[in-house]
Amino acid sequence: MNLLRFASCSNDNNGNNQTKNIVFGSTKYYVLCAAGGAISCGLTHTMLTPLDLIKCRIQVDPKRYRNITNGFLISYLHEGGLRGLGRGWAPTAFGYSCQGLGKFGFYELFKNFYSKILGPENSYHYRTSLYLAASASAEFFADIALAPFEACKVRTQTSKNCPSEFRRVVPLIYRQEGMAGFYKGLIPLWFRQIPYTMMKFACFERTVEWLYRNVVPKPRDKCSKVEQLTITFLAGYIAGIFCAIVSHPADTVVSKLNQDRGSTWINVLGKLGPIGVWKGLMPRIIMIGTLTAAQWFIYDGFKVWLSIPRPPPPMKPENFAIFSNDNNNIDIVEDKKD
Repeated sequence: MNLLRFASCSNDNNGNNQTKNIVFGSTKYYVLCAAGGAISCGLTHTMLTPLDLIKCRIQVDPKRYRNITNGFLISYLHEGGLRGLGRGWAPTAFGYSCQGLGKFGFYELFKNFYSKILGPENSYHYRTSLYLAASASAEFFADIALAPFEACKVRTQTSKNCPSEFRRVVPLIYRQEGMAGFYKGLIPLWFRQIPYTMMKFACFERTVEWLYRNVVPKPRDKCSKVEQLTITFLAGYIAGIFCAIVSHPADTVVSKLNQDRGSTWINVLGKLGPIGVWKGLMPRIIMIGTLTAAQWFIYDGFKVWLSIPRPPPPMKPENFAIFSNDNNNIDIVEDKKD
């Protein structure tokens, strides 16, 4: 199988016993990938809580919070100081740890599963579609775990009448809106997170492939771990910029939706209009670019630390030239470039 063959020439070069105990595609492999995802997403989102707080407030009240600097000053001077800037950290930590567990764990699972269905040649030829399908499938399930925590986080950060403690927000939402209050933002959350994650994984995978092919003067297995993780961080930041842009309108809707009791995403979208949905884009680009780069760095570093198999950038199957000849000249040109 295509991805299994790629995995066999990854970190097994180290020859240590720990790598041999973690078989690519095994249950242990997926569990450890999920754990790495939980750490990378939970840690990074929690660290960026102050920036996320300002971003949400710009989205829901742009007249009061005009930009990043103004938002920080108002929040620090008039709304709780340093402690106030950390408002919402608990649901952020719990929610995005759960989401990261599902996002990365299921991505590895679905990528392997779909690759087996496609076969080696199709897995390589349609690898971008493979990344998109696997990441969309993973995020669909990850957001079900995230939605209740996201509702608590946004309510805490944007509603003046909401308590700041996570343990008090949960019963408040349940008392006012029942279980529906925790999941009313699930559909717009899917609209935000699924395109975001599709871009995050597909753009990252193809950027890494491009960097190793056109920028780095040697194969990945010849690079040091520091060099490999530097490429990971760079590709992650590039992917993060595109992630922020494609998912921002839905993110604004989610923020407004969870701020107001009894609101629906259709009503919120109508009130915001085509310009209002882009409020807070710049802080989100900074936030998501940094966030995505850090997540990939931590996730890849976690794999290096535990010697989890890390498949190198895709390579053409041996019979790919024959496969390409049945198509058009563009495929043949790409084959020669590779």
